[in-house]
Amino acid sequence: MGIYQVALSVFAVLATAAASGIPLTVSRLITKYRAQKNDRAQHSVVTAALIAALCFSVPVFCILFFGHNAFDFLFSDPRCMTVLLILLPSLTFNSVYSVLRGELWGNKRFVPYCVIDLIEELCMIGAGVLLVTHMTDLFDGAKRVALAVVFSYLVSFTLSTAYFFIKGGKLRDPRDQFRPLLSSALPITGMRTSNSLINSAISLLLPARLIAAGFTSEQAMSEIGIAMGMSMPILSIPSTLIGSLALVMVPELAENFFRGDHQKLRENIEKALKVASLIACLLIPPLFALGEDIGILLFSSEHGGEIIRNCCFMLFPMSLGMISNSILNSLGYEKQTCAYFFIGAAATLLCVWFLPQIVGIYALMIGMTASQIITTLLDLRLIAKKSKEKVRFCKHTLLSAISIPPAILFGCLLRNVLTAILPSLAAIILCGVILLIAQGLLLAVIGLAQPRWIRVSIRR
Repeated sequence: MGIYQVALSVFAVLATAAASGIPLTVSRLITKYRAQKNDRAQHSVVTAALIAALCFSVPVFCILFFGHNAFDFLFSDPRCMTVLLILLPSLTFNSVYSVLRGELWGNKRFVPYCVIDLIEELCMIGAGVLLVTHMTDLFDGAKRVALAVVFSYLVSFTLSTAYFFIKGGKLRDPRDQFRPLLSSALPITGMRTSNSLINSAISLLLPARLIAAGFTSEQAMSEIGIAMGMSMPILSIPSTLIGSLALVMVPELAENFFRGDHQKLRENIEKALKVASLIACLLIPPLFALGEDIGILLFSSEHGGEIIRNCCFMLFPMSLGMISNSILNSLGYEKQTCAYFFIGAAATLLCVWFLPQIVGIYALMIGMTASQIITTLLDLRLIAKKSKEKVRFCKHTLLSAISIPPAILFGCLLRNVLTAILPSLAAIILCGVILLIAQGLLLAVIGLAQPRWIRVSIRR
């Protein structure tokens, strides 16, 4: 896990730099031209985005693949470079798919968007399990996981390209669209590339700081593997749900903005912020009450479960931060969100540098939480400042946060009762279901959750 995660962190930088800002920008521009009924401009935007993505990804692939010896200094363990070279072909596949994903997004073709993403994930999991089952040693296992990633990206690239042309997609003269595309995409790409760079820096810095705090090299890599490979995927569950919410809301917000429908824009912003806070409120109590059990059940790691339990509160600022960032980007405030990101990233790096001697691996989690709190507050302040109609979300957010402690107390008591009378797996499942229902009913009773939001969100 350590070898793969370190190599993947560098690959993530390259993939982010290649196309991370393009899907949102393509989506927003297509929404704009669709409102203007300008089909030719829509095709030109896609063509410009494809050229921009390929102009970065193909040269980078060639430089790194054929001149990798000059970049061996990136890794303290040379095996990581081998894994990175296996991942490199995915760079071009992913950059093209990112553009076509933006085209699907902007035209509100959510079903094919989701189906292709689902097939990609299933191929990654299936190929990963099949390949890793036959590994000869740990290094061979890391290489086989990388091959599974390449295969899954190839599948999504092939499916999205075929669907684009089958549904009448065309390539047009892109020259008029390069400027609006790049002026919007570059700040987003810069922010997300910087995020990937910082994550890569953390992957290199954190082991050194843990070793300086008294950990052995093996212990440091193990701590990182547990935190990033086991605990964070569970703590990132809201990002999947918020990403789905953003998928639906961003084109709609952009359409409201371009049409000047400020009342509808305000309503949609309020709805997005409130649903995001409700998602966090529903998930934090079960993760706190059952965190250790989840770590043991899924990963046979009590330590991974402890991290889940102790860090689940970061889900609240994380959820609000993700949706508020998407809202601002859909309204054209990419430069401001980029600046806010750097402020938050500075907090993360300071925590990673100074706190390992005090809290060990939790220095990373504290840093991520501090970053989310800072950027979320700045994002919400800008939303309130720039909205032509007052956006009301503070009371709802505060009451949502207040509802969490009693739900946690109920969940802990319920877990103790159920584990005393039921088998472990049955107790965990039953406790989680009851706690989710109870928290949902509490939020509905005090007027924070409206059933129509849930119906609309699930349907979309």
